[in-house]
Amino acid sequence: MLTRLVASRLGIAVLTFSALMRGQTAPPQSGTPKEQKTASVAPAPIDVDGWGRPITAPMQGQKAPAPRRDISGTWEPANGPLDGVQFYGSKAVPEDGKADREPPYTPLGRELWNGNKPSIGSRSVLPAEANDPVINCDPQGFPREDLFQLRTTQILQTPMSVVILYEFDRIWRVIWMDGRALPEDPEPRWFGYSVGKWVDDYTLVVETTGMDERTWLDNVGRPHSQELHVEERFHRVDRDHLEWTVTIEDPKIYTNPWVAMDKLPFYLQPPSFDVREMICSPSESAEYDNLIGNPASEKDRH
Repeated sequence: MLTRLVASRLGIAVLTFSALMRGQTAPPQSGTPKEQKTASVAPAPIDVDGWGRPITAPMQGQKAPAPRRDISGTWEPANGPLDGVQFYGSKAVPEDGKADREPPYTPLGRELWNGNKPSIGSRSVLPAEANDPVINCDPQGFPREDLFQLRTTQILQTPMSVVILYEFDRIWRVIWMDGRALPEDPEPRWFGYSVGKWVDDYTLVVETTGMDERTWLDNVGRPHSQELHVEERFHRVDRDHLEWTVTIEDPKIYTNPWVAMDKLPFYLQPPSFDVREMICSPSESAEYDNLIGNPASEKDRH
């Protein structure tokens, strides 16, 4: 049986090779429709959840239409559980040291970017020298919750709101759907203030402002100011598929809006799907530093 996942963010890369990285999503379709139908009748168990119950691959059947104005359900990255991890920065603009892959920084934005010291990417420093605000298990905030470790996600809907439950850090967000406007001068929050509206029967657009400036946009240290405005677009393609897009707008830090995550595909899981814990434990983070981070940085631990 797989063990419960509780880990520091610095050590999270090690988990890439753990048994948690199982294939929960559907394999690519192949063969004739008859063969596909036969394979979908009795998918073979490929793992067990935290309750010891088998996890099976999603059934491959005919596409069904999406329900109107409904994105609720448990969603898994359709291309595998690592597709939304985004270790090297936002999915659409990874940080690889190439100028044509950079967001459009203002002079202030580039100054702040140069001052951030991530432990990964082309500008990475040793663990003990990093100044990532989440090292000590501070909340990673929004939109980083979308742009780093975006894994199995549960979405709940009520007449007043949409609630997003993230696997990583066991964090939730409330998106208000009651017609309220975004606050004009909000008290900063780790995850900001979100309002949403349906622009058609299958597309929900969410606007978020009021994020705390201490947070980074993504895992490689892209900065933001209090003027940050994030647009999320949830498009339900059909019953079993959802596309999630994130656009960044911050005129103090970036000269133009830019797409950080472009139609990341998700696949609907059964209602009984068990979502595991991924929690940043301060005690385990300190243990990681003592055993791995500090020695790797040649930092005196005495």
